[in-house]
Amino acid sequence: MRMRVAPLPHRYAVCAPEGMPIKTFYKDVFEEVFIFYHPFIKPKTIAYELFMPENYPSRSEISEHCEKITWKQFLELSGIQNFQHLDIGLRTLILGLNKKFANEDLANMIRVVCEKKKIIAPEEGCFPNFLMSDLLSAIKKEGHEWIWYGDEFCSERQLVFMDDLIVDHNIFPLRPKNLFTHENEILITTHWDSHFSLLCGAKNVITSIVEASNLEGFYCTEHTKMYWSL
Repeated sequence: MRMRVAPLPHRYAVCAPEGMPIKTFYKDVFEEVFIFYHPFIKPKTIAYELFMPENYPSRSEISEHCEKITWKQFLELSGIQNFQHLDIGLRTLILGLNKKFANEDLANMIRVVCEKKKIIAPEEGCFPNFLMSDLLSAIKKEGHEWIWYGDEFCSERQLVFMDDLIVDHNIFPLRPKNLFTHENEILITTHWDSHFSLLCGAKNVITSIVEASNLEGFYCTEHTKMYWSL
C-alpha cells in the first residue's frame, strides 16, 4: 500500500515552525510580523479558584469579571528583569523547555506572585481572551467583513462573519489556532507551546492594527525565532 503524504500547509494560514526565523518562513507571503504577548488575568468579581481546567471561565466571563495585567505590569510586580526572562519563566512553568534552558527560579517567581496577588498566568497555545475583540475590530476597520479560523495545520477551517466573533465571545466550537482574512492579507496565529501570538501582514496594515488594538509586544527582525527569549 502506497504511503499517503499530506501536502505542506498554506503559509498564509498556519504558524511558523520553531527551527527557522519567523520572517523567513513567511517570506513572499507576509511583509511584517508582530509578536504580541498574552496578558495575565486578574479576577475582580469572579472567584480565583474557578481558573481550573475543568471549569475555566468563558471568554465573556473573563472579559466581564476580570482585568488584564500586561507583561510590563507583571515585571514590576515580580521583579523579573525583562520580557525574555518572563517568557523563559512561563515556558519553564509548563515544562516547555529543555532542562539546560529552563529556569526554575524564574518560574518560582511567577508562581509566588500569581498566588500572592491572585493572578492567573496566560495560557499557552490559545488566543488571549482579553485582546481578541479589540484586535478583530481593528482588522474589520481595515475592510474585512469575514475571517477564516482553523486548527493547528488548518486542515479544518470555517468561514465566519467578523461581527459574530466580535460580539459573541463564545462562538468558537473548538479553540482555533489560526485566524486569517479571506484574501489571505492578514494572519493571527499562535504557537502551541508559547504565551504569545503572531500578527502577520503588510507593514502599514500591521502597524495600524497594533496601534488601534493597543497590543503589547515587538516586531520581528530577520533573525527572530519562536524561542526568541533564548
